Amino acid sequence: MKEIVINGQQRETTGKKASKLMRKEGLVPCNLYGEERDEKGLPKALAFAAPFVELRKAVYSPHVYVVELNIDGKVRKSIIKELQFHPVTDALLHADFYEVTEEKDITVGIPVKLNGLAQGVRDGGKLNLSIRKIDVTAPYRNIPEVLEIDVTNLGLGKAIKVGELSFEGLTLATPAQVVVCSVKETRASKSAAAAAAAE
Repeated sequence: MKEIVINGQQRETTGKKASKLMRKEGLVPCNLYGEERDEKGLPKALAFAAPFVELRKAVYSPHVYVVELNIDGKVRKSIIKELQFHPVTDALLHADFYEVTEEKDITVGIPVKLNGLAQGVRDGGKLNLSIRKIDVTAPYRNIPEVLEIDVTNLGLGKAIKVGELSFEGLTLATPAQVVVCSVKETRASKSAAAAAAAE
């Protein structure tokens, strides 16, 4: 996985008013959740603020990053867990991060990349990608930037499901029955099939 550094500063004040002031200054309110728990056993959040200009590199990107959060000089590795956007302007309002360690498994969605020219496409069909990411579980160091899938032998009307895939060192967390990609029949492929049958 790619790594990116984001600088932040711990925030003492929370709430809507404080968050509004932060956003006016070009900062985004954030929380970092780690191993620490509160008295109710819930994950304890470290409230901090980070500049939008630094966050945008990780947020508006097709890549999945391990984020090195430098909060007041202390560096902690994390991944983005949740983002909140304004419903109208689509501006980033809030970001939640989850601290990662070398030993602990994490679950994260990794982009899918289809390789090869499918047999079904050669026969006149159309390749259709159903999901853009597959959830995988592993220590973050084992997680690749993309999941490459060879579609060369995928025939007309056929599909590849998550359960048919395997990647070394990764456990697939997306349900096995979910279709990743398929080759749909088109008018051209139906005409070709009809012509071949007539012959």
